[in-house]
Amino acid sequence: MFSCNFSDQLPQRPPSLPSQLQLPLTMNSRETRSRAETRARVKRAKVAMVDKQSLVKVFFLNDDQQWEILGKGHVSTIYVERLQGMCLLVRSEPNGLQILESKINPDTPYQRRQGTLIVWSEAENHGMAISFPDAASCHEIWKDICQVQGKDPSINITHDTLVESEDETLDDMAETDEVLELPDCELGNLDQIAHLIASALTSSLCKEKLVLLLANEDFIKNLLQLFHTCEDLEDTESLHDLHDIVKGMLFLNKASLLEILFSDKYIMDVVGCLEYDPALAQPKRHREFLTQKVKFKEVIPIIDHELLRKIHQTYRVQYIHDILFPIPSIFEENFLSALTTFILLNKGEIVSMLQEDDKFLSTIFAQLRDKTTDDDTRRELLFFFKEFCAFSQTLHSENKDALFKTVTELGILPALKILMSMNDLQIRSTATDIFTYLVEYSPSTVREFIIEDRHSEDSILFINLVIQQIFCDTDPELASAFHLMGILRALLDPNNMTTSSSHCEKSEFLHFFCKHCMHNFLAPLLSTTSEYIRDKDNIVGSDENNNLCALRFMRRMIGLRDELLNRYIIKGNFFEPVVNALLKNGTRYNMLNSAIVELFDYIRMENIKSLVAHIVEKFYATLKSIEYVQTFKGLKVKYEQEKERQNQVGKNLCSVLYSKVFCRGSSVIEEEEEMSIIENIKEEAVNPPPESDFEDYFETKKTKENEDKVDIPSKTSFDDFKFTSSHSADAADGASNPNRRSVICLVDYSDDEEEEEDETPPSKRPHLSP
Repeated sequence: MFSCNFSDQLPQRPPSLPSQLQLPLTMNSRETRSRAETRARVKRAKVAMVDKQSLVKVFFLNDDQQWEILGKGHVSTIYVERLQGMCLLVRSEPNGLQILESKINPDTPYQRRQGTLIVWSEAENHGMAISFPDAASCHEIWKDICQVQGKDPSINITHDTLVESEDETLDDMAETDEVLELPDCELGNLDQIAHLIASALTSSLCKEKLVLLLANEDFIKNLLQLFHTCEDLEDTESLHDLHDIVKGMLFLNKASLLEILFSDKYIMDVVGCLEYDPALAQPKRHREFLTQKVKFKEVIPIIDHELLRKIHQTYRVQYIHDILFPIPSIFEENFLSALTTFILLNKGEIVSMLQEDDKFLSTIFAQLRDKTTDDDTRRELLFFFKEFCAFSQTLHSENKDALFKTVTELGILPALKILMSMNDLQIRSTATDIFTYLVEYSPSTVREFIIEDRHSEDSILFINLVIQQIFCDTDPELASAFHLMGILRALLDPNNMTTSSSHCEKSEFLHFFCKHCMHNFLAPLLSTTSEYIRDKDNIVGSDENNNLCALRFMRRMIGLRDELLNRYIIKGNFFEPVVNALLKNGTRYNMLNSAIVELFDYIRMENIKSLVAHIVEKFYATLKSIEYVQTFKGLKVKYEQEKERQNQVGKNLCSVLYSKVFCRGSSVIEEEEEMSIIENIKEEAVNPPPESDFEDYFETKKTKENEDKVDIPSKTSFDDFKFTSSHSADAADGASNPNRRSVICLVDYSDDEEEEEDETPPSKRPHLSP
């Protein structure tokens, strides 16, 4: 609801007080001495902190392969005469006792891990490690080790023989061994606190410990009181430290801290600390903007004080997130998840509190539908409700369902129909955004309203209003049209339409759209292309651009691999104008030639059988003269291969039918006929007919007896390929050799052979000899 652009408008820091209003010289001297003492304390504290940070922890690997701490102390690299070489030396802090003395051997593999650990082995199964408080001190010792071994300090392993360890226990011990101590919240300790928070951000365990120390309202209260003191003293260095402290506390990513920092009594001081970014030459006046420039608008008066407080808090926290942390780096992008969650939870609470108010939403909808409401008020109401819908995206699904049901019952969709037909561009655009929220969440409810809208008294349907605005968009970038097209696409998407036993939304809504809306949707397209319409066969026009567009459309249709579309293309003879265009183009090598050749080549490579047969049978006589590509000869080869395959399939089919009818016995042959056939065969076995007449005899006998029983197809067609087959030769061959299997199965099942042998009665197998 608010817009802000203040980067170039904020006033600069006010000038210093004129000299006549300054304090007497004695007071200035006291203030000078006080500031000098403060800076001296800060310097001493910094020296102590640096000295404390130089301490390292030494670990060793015990017999149980567990890391144990050996001690803490100061580390250095010195030359030891007794060992004749450079050594790592660690002495304890309180008494200077030697904790570690390890010679840096040229062949010993050293490993640097996470920038703060150096690990090596003194002997077999005797690992050692030094944990440094920061990466800088670790790097100094690492450079000395690499110098002794003649290695580049940028590497992390000095020898390849050392396998990088994935053991996390050492890292955990290095992090948890030392108890974190938070310095007192005093002016001289601000840089120590800032350094402590910054170093803890790299370790999850340290973050947990630090949160327990910082999530103390007294500490935060004292810290923000120091902020006012530093502003009064104009202590820029301390203000920079406070900025780093507060920013680090937000990066700790803990809700318990955020609850305190964003409370009403502290949030403006938090914004004040974040103003003093060390990267800026002058601080920005964010507090002045939030308290003086921003004006809260109440389109409907809000009486609930807790709701008002929550709205103000959410706006300010969103401001911190968007303005003070606008572009997080790759190292910071996961540090503000708790801040984002805090904002989302607040938005959810605001929506819930508004939803519980029965009069609030109903008053908004009543004013939106009221024709006497002026445009300014209606615009503000829409802006509010759009933000309300955006906030509602954070709700859980069950709460969102309840909210959507509430706003639907209050009449949001009829109100949007009125608003989207208004002339005011802002009102229409905002209403479209709200309509998008509703369609995205529950398209089925919107479809139901659209279908019922045909019974309303209005002359135009809601969905036709959307289509009309798509074609009437005056924006040269068509931003509104693209937005509305996305809505229309979602409503027509069959994948999100419900289907039940009693209701099929897909068929109902699509039928409604085709009947009441499709003519409006196609009207601009038809009016634009009417002057280019020719007779039905001329799908490729005279203009080359039209040719290419038509070819792309036809190519897309064929690419769908839909046989119904292929039959439509064949029936309409749509390849004839394509072939004519290719012949008319001649030997010119251009886009039209390439597009046509690619179309035919795609059909050849994908072996679309129906189209291959159609092209070869109808156009090959014309296309065979084109030899600069092998596409059309390839189509002919595909055609011949398919034809041969179909012939073979026909032969196999007849063989199967013969074996089923003549060799395995048919249920339609009666027992008397079977016995008669057997007797006749026995008689012929005594006086066998000449070899040349045997096939005719057997086939005539069988065919005559079964011509009315079984109808064997003699001609089969498949995809326009025709073939004729006869089973006489196979029948004769099967009769002359009863032991040879003449069945060629279309599908090879593992149990076919056993089934045939078991099911065929021996008495029904023909015998040529008794």
